[in-house]
Amino acid sequence: MNDKIEIKERLRLLTVIREEALLRQRDIYPREEKVDTWPNLLVKELIALLIFTIVLVVWSLVQDAPLEELANPGLTPKEAKAPWYFVGLQELLVYFDPWIAGVVFPTIILVGLALIPYLDPDPIKGVGRYAIGKRKFATFCFIFGFTMWFALVAVGQYFRGPGWNFYLPWESWDSPKEVEVALTNFPLVAGIAFLACYYILGLGIPAVTFQNFFWRLGLIRYHITMILLMTMMLVPVKILLRQVFHIRYIVQTPWFNI
Repeated sequence: MNDKIEIKERLRLLTVIREEALLRQRDIYPREEKVDTWPNLLVKELIALLIFTIVLVVWSLVQDAPLEELANPGLTPKEAKAPWYFVGLQELLVYFDPWIAGVVFPTIILVGLALIPYLDPDPIKGVGRYAIGKRKFATFCFIFGFTMWFALVAVGQYFRGPGWNFYLPWESWDSPKEVEVALTNFPLVAGIAFLACYYILGLGIPAVTFQNFFWRLGLIRYHITMILLMTMMLVPVKILLRQVFHIRYIVQTPWFNI
């Protein structure tokens, strides 16, 4: 009897939680059937890694490496290309200055990848959920950027010939290509206005159209995310301007060109 009295004296009321709060928590974090990462996921990934390694080893043993003959100082090759994994950057040199294609864009890619955990902190959609229906925005950005990069690699590797001219696979590199149409540049004021409108509209329209997305990320994370996205989308915009409208630079100055 004395033990029960001592236990009651030690108990204290810490807090009172209303029923509405519990219901809101239950609605926000619905109970779902979950499984542990180990061994359910990691074992499957390990098996896939082993299969891929075996296929790669067998392929490397059967397929000969495409080695060329020794370099001849008296013979200039028709074209000089970087290794295939850098051809995408070499293709970007057609549309951007070297400091943008070779320095700015790779830096933005690395910084953007490092910021992903901080830009997507949603405890519901950002943790442990990889289905397209759960993370449509993140999936779209990844697939679009991934596809665009390998499209640049494919164009540079298979469709560029002497002088970095565009050749279809069945066209001979010995046949000279027509001179490219003379390119023009935006006037400085028009180019600055174009970029300003591009980023302002790119930041403003999604914030108004998808308000839940804006409030979920917050002001700072939203602007960082959209600036990274708009910078990525600037690549196809610049390609379109050059190929369709024959515009080389949006902004041209004595110090830098965009």
